Amino acid sequence: MAKQTKKIAIENDNTVIEGRNPVLEAFRSGKTVERVYVLDGCHDGPVQSIVREAKKQKCQLDFVAKERLDQMSPTGHHQGVIAKTAVYHYAEVEDMLAIARERGEDPFLILLDEIEDPHNLGAIIRTANQAGAHGVIIPKHRAVGLTATVARTSAGAIHYTPVAKVTNLSQTIENLKKEGIWFVCADMDGEVMYRQNLTGPIGLVIGNEGNGVSRLVKEKCDFTASIPMKGQIDSLNASVAAGILAYEIVRQRLQ
Repeated sequence: MAKQTKKIAIENDNTVIEGRNPVLEAFRSGKTVERVYVLDGCHDGPVQSIVREAKKQKCQLDFVAKERLDQMSPTGHHQGVIAKTAVYHYAEVEDMLAIARERGEDPFLILLDEIEDPHNLGAIIRTANQAGAHGVIIPKHRAVGLTATVARTSAGAIHYTPVAKVTNLSQTIENLKKEGIWFVCADMDGEVMYRQNLTGPIGLVIGNEGNGVSRLVKEKCDFTASIPMKGQIDSLNASVAAGILAYEIVRQRLQ
């Protein structure tokens, strides 16, 4: 009896493209390619063209064994290349600032440091929309992108709230500081949020589900804010924390 190869899904539920020409055409057509899997040791012309495009667009590039590609391939005809593309298009950070200017409002951005759960990302986008945030910024690496699960969890907010993907979150914060934006980092050791001034142009930084905000990103923030907690556990779900802090910003803006 022939050995059966168990198929496994590529991360989440993004659109999967396989084969050399289809992947190249995805790049050329302007699709947002989030990740490319290439057969390790393959150096022929078409594959090298794909590798160059992946590096130029700064998408994640993984060199993997043939067995890995076989497992991921829906058809078995991957030709040594499989790409994962975003279900939805990303905005630019400048688009978010433009929205704030058009509304005559101080910029309000939510930055997510390596959020990995698509349900958390979707819920945060939904909260951002309802709280009047002008956009959500996520990193390109080690974080979930705009998958169908994210879209469903956002309850349609993904169509109205811009999401930008950046290479370096710390550098993005530095650039946005030049636009007059202050950054508050959610941190359990910070000053209680009710005692903080969260008015004016602001960026709210929410960290990874397990590790919180990374040290390098935290160092770029102007101050930290904590949520008072009275229970026996010491943390909140990332999307819940984002919602509580976002609405404290809303409350202070309404005063």
